[in-house]
Amino acid sequence: MMKLPVAVQLYSVREQAAADFDAAMGELARMGYGGVELAGLYGKSPEEIRAVLDRWGLKAVSAHVPYDEFARDLEGTVEAYRKIGCQYAAVPYLGGDRWYGGSQYQETLSFLAVIAGKCREAGMQLLYHNHTHEFARTEEGGCQLDAFYGAAETAELATELDLCWVKVGGADPAEYLRRYSGRCPLVHMKDFVRGDKVTLVALGDGELGVGEAAAQAAESGAEWLVVEQDDHHFGSPMENMKKSIDCLKKL
Repeated sequence: MMKLPVAVQLYSVREQAAADFDAAMGELARMGYGGVELAGLYGKSPEEIRAVLDRWGLKAVSAHVPYDEFARDLEGTVEAYRKIGCQYAAVPYLGGDRWYGGSQYQETLSFLAVIAGKCREAGMQLLYHNHTHEFARTEEGGCQLDAFYGAAETAELATELDLCWVKVGGADPAEYLRRYSGRCPLVHMKDFVRGDKVTLVALGDGELGVGEAAAQAAESGAEWLVVEQDDHHFGSPMENMKKSIDCLKKL
């Protein structure tokens, strides 16, 4: 399997990053992470964020940027993440009236095209990060996520497949990585177990199938694997980030 660099979605360690950003980044770098995906700026300027990442040798791979943040100040938002050095910006969620079939869906598609154009001008690419609701069916029987990516307005939009939510949504992660081969530069590696509810766990402790997922991501043209664990029911955030990257290193 081709070796892919590994980044960490900082929402996984949000409390630690907010309390002491420099210390948190240092700890992640020492674990072996090569980059980060931002989830907010923790009250810091883009220049301050970049300086800390540079100090620890961490690449600003991407940032999760809510749609409404782009809508409030498109140019300022794009410029902030350009200054940090992000390669990608990902809209982390679309739901309600903005998602497929909603009253604002077409308006949302049109504005995503505008956002994608601004990102391109700044040297970035716009992505969309899925959850589970995107795997609902269209009236024609297809998948809503596929209809979304098939729309003419989203031609410039690439995907950031979250493999946990792909699988929980009822689809096959390997199949979706193949389906979006060449259009999925970042892949969210997130493991889970299912009981009465979905519980997120460190990579290798759940049912994702980390080895197969990582191998297919590489084969499908992914540039980075991004570790994300939104909640930590077993172990601390930093313990789980260490366990997850150690799992990937063993591959």
